[in-house]
Amino acid sequence: MRLLSYLENGRERYGAVVEGGVVDLAARIGNEYPDLKTLIARDGLSAARNALTGQSPDRELASLTLLPPIPAPEKLWCIGVNYRDRNAEYKDGSNLQKYPSLFVRNPSSVVGSGQPIEKPNVSEQLDYEGELVIVVGEPGRHIPREQAWRHIFGMTLCNEGSVRDWLHHAKFNVTQGKNFDRSGSIGPWIVTADELDPRGPHDIVTRVNGETRQQDSTERLIFAFDFLIAYLSTFATLKPGDMIVTGTPTGAGARFDPPRWLKPGDVVEVESAGIGILRNTVVEED
Repeated sequence: MRLLSYLENGRERYGAVVEGGVVDLAARIGNEYPDLKTLIARDGLSAARNALTGQSPDRELASLTLLPPIPAPEKLWCIGVNYRDRNAEYKDGSNLQKYPSLFVRNPSSVVGSGQPIEKPNVSEQLDYEGELVIVVGEPGRHIPREQAWRHIFGMTLCNEGSVRDWLHHAKFNVTQGKNFDRSGSIGPWIVTADELDPRGPHDIVTRVNGETRQQDSTERLIFAFDFLIAYLSTFATLKPGDMIVTGTPTGAGARFDPPRWLKPGDVVEVESAGIGILRNTVVEED
């Protein structure tokens, strides 16, 4: 099942993608499951399937203003340097790390598919990072790695937009450059684990104006999805709807000589065959 969140008349709604359109699940089961995060937390997937039986789309997908599938996750984790060639891009002679690099993003830093992402007016160094995202379903703490897969509700995509010069404003963190309002995106929808096995393998491709810039496979991750679930849950309770952005391949704009920063009018597409395409156009900050 493909589940998404969207705006209608200023209100957040959620639904399922079917036959090129969207069935409004909020109208059918919203009393018990008012949003997608609640549906995940209350194990409402069966109720969603039942609500789809015999239904035609209520909305055309192209007419909707899409939100990130979980508009307000409690936690939006991001993993750095997680594909095997990425460490070499830093040219610092370091070995592969023993533990994941980790930072967090605010929900206000991402928009949905089809919505503009903003190049901030204080920087010319907005960069793209195409990534796969795992969405937590069953909550847990101290989750053994061998049990991690059952805690994954599904998968989606992220353009983890980074403002490169602001990543270096402090000695030990990258938070500033990763949290500009509307600088990244997540979507277009969550594909549930019963339809798309998170074990993979899964491809990831990033294009800018139709040119392929990044391409890799989860077969080449340093820290696989089940490891990330086990590692993160060692120090934090994972909650339904939490999102883990699992790392970007080589080929971000900062790694070209000269760098290839995003500019207004550029179209960034992040694609994985089993999920779909996350597409956004860059605009100047208003």
